[in-house]
Amino acid sequence: MAKMTGVRVMGPQGGAAPRRATVRRSLLALGPAQGDRMSAWRVGLSVAVPSLGLLALGRPGLIIYAVFGAFIGMYGRNEPHQMRLVHQAQAAVLLVGGTLIGIGLSALGVRPWTLVLTEAFIAGVGSLFADRYRLKPAGPFFCLFALGACASVPLAVPWWGAAIACVGSAGFAAMVGFAGWFGAQTWASGAGRPVVPTVSAAVLVHALRYVLAVGTAGAAGILMGIGHPYWAMAAGAVPLAAETLGARVQRGIHRVFGTLAGVGLTALVLLPRPSVMVLGLLVVALQFPSELFMARHYGFALVFFTPLVLVMTYLAAPTDPGILMADRAVETAIGAAAGVLVAVFIREPGTSRNPLR
Repeated sequence: MAKMTGVRVMGPQGGAAPRRATVRRSLLALGPAQGDRMSAWRVGLSVAVPSLGLLALGRPGLIIYAVFGAFIGMYGRNEPHQMRLVHQAQAAVLLVGGTLIGIGLSALGVRPWTLVLTEAFIAGVGSLFADRYRLKPAGPFFCLFALGACASVPLAVPWWGAAIACVGSAGFAAMVGFAGWFGAQTWASGAGRPVVPTVSAAVLVHALRYVLAVGTAGAAGILMGIGHPYWAMAAGAVPLAAETLGARVQRGIHRVFGTLAGVGLTALVLLPRPSVMVLGLLVVALQFPSELFMARHYGFALVFFTPLVLVMTYLAAPTDPGILMADRAVETAIGAAAGVLVAVFIREPGTSRNPLR
């Protein structure tokens, strides 16, 4: 995803052209390719094998847990194999940990406010952990998403069955990510050491942003009476993964418009009420384009990622598709707004008040 540069574009009379033209271009620009196709194949395979296995076993409701485990395959996409393995193991602390916490909260039947407080706390801790090891994708978004989704879905199997689906899928994704090493067989020293030696003021402020954005978004979702407040909390974390304020605002905009387009695509999928087998196959198919464009244009990737999320949620807890899609759209707007506002008002220590920095 392209970042804002803040370059002044001169108009025909020598004055500065409206900044919105530059912003518009940055919102539409497709970033350079960076090994996206190979990464998409790896993540697609990591999702496909456990998902198809669960379909064959007649357990489509477990796909949601397997997909969250497989998401560790998104990490270390262009790194050497041993670095990828280490970073995926570190990412598993967040993703598998968040999924297991969510499963536990679902088994306990926790109330929505307890979920908001838990997610806000985990958001801060996850931010510190992700910054400590410079994980990419940055931030605790996938951890928060997994935690909230799994906590909000009623368990149709014993908790340990859901946990096995997640852990097993994560292990398979790590194997897929490391498989290429057997051809190269090279090893780099120092893999996995923390690259941030101390917890700086900027790192602590960033963690605070996550706590406030996630907590505010979740509280707003509950007070508005919308059915899936964890979507608002996940969306609240999205803008904060970017490095600059301008990029955070851009990412928030991508989140809203990409989700809305994805909801439209979901309507074409869910409203005809296809079979469970078709829906399970769609989860597998949608993962590839989601990962293919995730690093190049976040908004475009969400056109595919949104129906993937909604379909696997529907498989885990079937409900009215119209309500499901409406909740997704509204909660995303609430969360993205919360994340952007927190980014605007809580700035890095010692930075200027330039709105694009």
